[in-house]
Amino acid sequence: MITKKNDLSKLQESEKGHVSTYSSRYFKERIPKYELPENSMPANAAYQLIHDELNMDSNPSLNLASFVTTWMEPEAEKLITENLHKNFIDHDEYPQTEVIHNRCVNMLARLFNAPEECSSIGAATIGSSEAIMLGLLAHKWKWKKRAKKGAEPNIIFGAEVHVCWEKFARYFDVEMRVIPLEKGRYVITTEEVEKRIDENTIAVGAILGTTYSGQADPIQEINDLLIKVKKEKGWDIPLHVDAASGGFVAPFTSPNFVWDFRLEQVKSINVSGHKYGLVYPGVGWIIYRDESDFPEDLIFKVNYLGGWMPTYTLNFSCNSAFVLGQYYNFLRLGREGYTHIMKNCMSNAQYLAEKLKESGKFEMINDAQMLPVVALKLKDSVKKFTVYDLSAKLRERGWVIAAYTMPANAEEISLLRMVIREHFSRDMADILFQDIENACNFLENGAPPAKANGKEKHRSIC
Repeated sequence: MITKKNDLSKLQESEKGHVSTYSSRYFKERIPKYELPENSMPANAAYQLIHDELNMDSNPSLNLASFVTTWMEPEAEKLITENLHKNFIDHDEYPQTEVIHNRCVNMLARLFNAPEECSSIGAATIGSSEAIMLGLLAHKWKWKKRAKKGAEPNIIFGAEVHVCWEKFARYFDVEMRVIPLEKGRYVITTEEVEKRIDENTIAVGAILGTTYSGQADPIQEINDLLIKVKKEKGWDIPLHVDAASGGFVAPFTSPNFVWDFRLEQVKSINVSGHKYGLVYPGVGWIIYRDESDFPEDLIFKVNYLGGWMPTYTLNFSCNSAFVLGQYYNFLRLGREGYTHIMKNCMSNAQYLAEKLKESGKFEMINDAQMLPVVALKLKDSVKKFTVYDLSAKLRERGWVIAAYTMPANAEEISLLRMVIREHFSRDMADILFQDIENACNFLENGAPPAKANGKEKHRSIC
């Protein structure tokens, strides 16, 4: 029997492995974008179509706009892959995962210097946004128990906070008392906090490493103010520290810097495991100084899949993989490993900041003293281009560098920000600096950099 040519072609396309991926018909037809397709396609074709489209995304290793981890060890990736299918909420089915989760909470409480007499508690979250919501909800609940009838709650924080703070206030009906920034001052002050405090303040928020400039609010001074207010007026106002970016840096690079549970009014801390905790997104943590700082009313006990499970999150189902990835890092690195990595990040950030400062084109807003973050503005003498032009030009080389304005009252300041992460080496710092020099030269003169002996005029000296 002779098989017709068309029938043979269909047969080949229907049999996996008989037609190369790129020669199949799925690569000459438009893929569905807005409706579920009528028919299925081979796994290799679906994979390749999506894989190739994602090549349009930037290279994560060159994305210095993001604080989020973009590299983990192969063993960590293997552990994550092995546990993607485990639902974290299923404590009865996966009891050892819950044990490991509790170990992580204990490790973090001790890393943040919880007093020995305290029974610290906490929970893993999808990220710091959820952790902040949970922390502030706990403080609102505690305030409700002492508030007078008809009182309206308020919360105090600076304009440099992450948007999730504003979301909390809007979603949970709490008045925002936002401290505006000023030109030359990009964190809050105790004086501005004191102006806004009253008996209905559910909490004051302080940031350990802002996303705008990488600076820290004066946490210890705010704590001292709240102690004074408690003694003088009887208002026991908690301090929540948003350590999303700095919570995995300061303990290892500046262990004597006091910002955590060593301070009496610091009642809760959030930190992002998927930032300098060195885990892929997303995992965050909310840690309470003591169980007395957390209202039991917020814990739900659910009869789920054969057992009573306590749940204290805004989300319910999620996989266990990134909690386990965090535990892997804790075991793998320990204090020694985290210290080496964070000091390397700080050193490379400071090296890059110094080279950029010496170029004469930039004014430093933050030269990586608190976090491995370089934030800078163009000097007033630079007239021919903006930070947005420079960011766009660097994108041609693959670099993704954030360009943005500061919040209200300081919005005339336009910045570039570079977040230096674990994988960013000294050699990469030299390459980036040279690319910035070349981009500035092109934007100023409309010409590529001068050459010398077939090599770029400015060379790395490492």
